Amino acid sequence: MATQYEIEHNIKAPSASGGPRRRQVDMSTFDAHLRQIVPETSSGSAVSGPPAEQHNNPHAVANPVDLAALYRLVQDQMGTLATTAPTQANSDFLRQLVEILDEDVAHPPSRITGVSQDFVDGLDRVARKTLKDDATCPICAERYLDDPYCLVVELPCHHSHRFDLDCVGPWLRSKGTCPLCRKELDKKEVVPTKDEDEEEEDDMDGLYA
Repeated sequence: MATQYEIEHNIKAPSASGGPRRRQVDMSTFDAHLRQIVPETSSGSAVSGPPAEQHNNPHAVANPVDLAALYRLVQDQMGTLATTAPTQANSDFLRQLVEILDEDVAHPPSRITGVSQDFVDGLDRVARKTLKDDATCPICAERYLDDPYCLVVELPCHHSHRFDLDCVGPWLRSKGTCPLCRKELDKKEVVPTKDEDEEEEDDMDGLYA
């Protein structure tokens, strides 16, 4: 199954025996599983690709076993990358993500807390010419510029929180937080409003100003 990276660049996936993206996350199984347990969102699809078959019950939710399996898929990918991490820092970071997912695997939430596919698709793309020569993805630790078709996204929490789209996509779809700072994403801030009592006090203060 083609990834978002391959779709946007109209390229074929690299062969299993080679290619510049040796450690990039391969989450085709994640996408397929997500389609099965959450076939439709408010935007019309759970993930990019062909429309999924609809549940008979429009209010059906994924059962705990399915949810645990989804988080396990992400956890396994992060754990596998950790075993071949090129630096101790990368290994420690990936193992932190694995530990965070332990709770979701052992005690699945009532629903997937991740962001929508529309949110992922709408993330700011980082222009190749602005990438530093030694810049790497925090997850796969591969140099962006080693890939002639790199697809790097910047998360809204901080301008330095950048990732390969395929690496960060599954984490965002399942957890909904930035892997680096853990800030919840796609959450609209509620603008505080004054209640009636406060407005009356302000009006009274104005009379005697």
